[in-house]
Amino acid sequence: MNGIERMTGRIAGDARAEAEAILAAARARADGVRANYATEARRLREEMLARGEQDAAARHRRLTGAAERASRQAQLACRQALLDEAFAHALEALCALPERDYVNLLAELAGHAAGSGREEIILCPADRLRCGDRVAARANELRRHAGQRGALTLAQETRDFRGGLILTDGSVEVNCTFASLLRRVRGRLSGQAAHVLFG
Repeated sequence: MNGIERMTGRIAGDARAEAEAILAAARARADGVRANYATEARRLREEMLARGEQDAAARHRRLTGAAERASRQAQLACRQALLDEAFAHALEALCALPERDYVNLLAELAGHAAGSGREEIILCPADRLRCGDRVAARANELRRHAGQRGALTLAQETRDFRGGLILTDGSVEVNCTFASLLRRVRGRLSGQAAHVLFG
């Protein structure tokens, strides 16, 4: 049995040696695979971090841009509201002029805006009652003093507006209401008004 034991011992020893070699090779391959996966995982992590930083920076730029646009729009809306208020105050100030100044202003408007000098002056109901005849008389006086025809008359018709007047000559109308005049000059004066209001 001694020979069989030696032979089985050698076979078992060879098998162990081969198993250890196979196991060592498998461990080496596993270490290599692990190293490769660790390297790939680091690369992917760095790539994802870099992409995340780029995405975050791009999102930050978009949000900052949107916030700046919203801020500019809000400032513009606020400035527009303040300009609207300034021109509304201008309309109130014109309507609240002392009566003598108010009559002179309406007369000057009618006198300068009249073409033929035969137009009718249309006022709002309150102004027609309060000072209509004086406006027509003063406008004619101003036109005659300037060497122009002064035959403006006060119309029986009234219209619903706040301050100013409308001149009519047949189908031709010249709108000299304060609201219309302020709208016409607003584009030209908005820059100056904004400079005064906002520096």
